[in-house]
Parts: sequence; C-alpha cells; structure tokens
Amino acid sequence: MAYREKTAWLTLVAMLIAYGIYFALIGVASRLGEPGLVEMLWWFGGITMVQLIVVILGSVLIAMQVGGEARIPADERDRAIARRGANTAYFVLMIGVILVGVVMPLENLPAWRIVNAALLALVVAETVRYTIIVVSYRRGWHG
Repeated sequence: MAYREKTAWLTLVAMLIAYGIYFALIGVASRLGEPGLVEMLWWFGGITMVQLIVVILGSVLIAMQVGGEARIPADERDRAIARRGANTAYFVLMIGVILVGVVMPLENLPAWRIVNAALLALVVAETVRYTIIVVSYRRGWHG
C-alpha cells in the first residue's frame, strides 16, 4: 500500500471515529434536552484535538515505516486522485451548505442544530473525499 493511500485510510478512519463519537454525544444530549454551547464546544474541541494528534502521530509512524517514499512528491496520478476526491466532495459540501444556509433557517430550528448540521455537512464532504481517494488507490485510477 502506498504512503498516500495509508495516510488517506488513517485520516478517514480517525475522522469517522472522532465525529461518530461527537455526533453520538450530541444525539444523547439532545434527547435529554438542548445541549449547552460550552458543553458542545468542549466536546468538539477535545475530539478534534485527539483526532489531530492521532493523524499527526499516525502519519509520522507511516512515514517512518515507508522510509523515503514519504518524501517523494505527488505524481500526476496522486494529484489526479486527490483532485477527483476534492471535486466530488465540493458538490456534496455545496448541497450541505444550501440545506444548512437556506432551508434550515426557514424552519426556525435552534442555532445549535444548524451549527451541528453545518459541521455534519463538512464531515460528510470530507468522508466522500477520502473515500474516493482510498477507492481510487485500491481499484486503480481510471481517469
């Protein structure tokens, strides 16, 4: 498995676990009443920091494992795969932005729901991006 594929897997799995935990906490808190802003910020900040540390340390370990391959600049295939993932994720994000910015405010939802929906749109878009990257490396690039 190539260095960039390994780091894409690492980022994807870390993100899914981290934000899966965050949204599960938000779901439980919303069942008990409206979650407090400070509480949500602590959860988000803590989970994001743990995810960041895991991705950084994991990337360093992967780089040490693969040696010089980590220092090789991205070639045309790597850039094409990254571009394909980003292009698709952009459209997913735009759908999320339209829903969060145009539709949700019309329903008079609480601000914390709109903010978390915006975060969910970002997470879904990044999940799509990294999934496309991983699948493109696994199945081979057919661009």
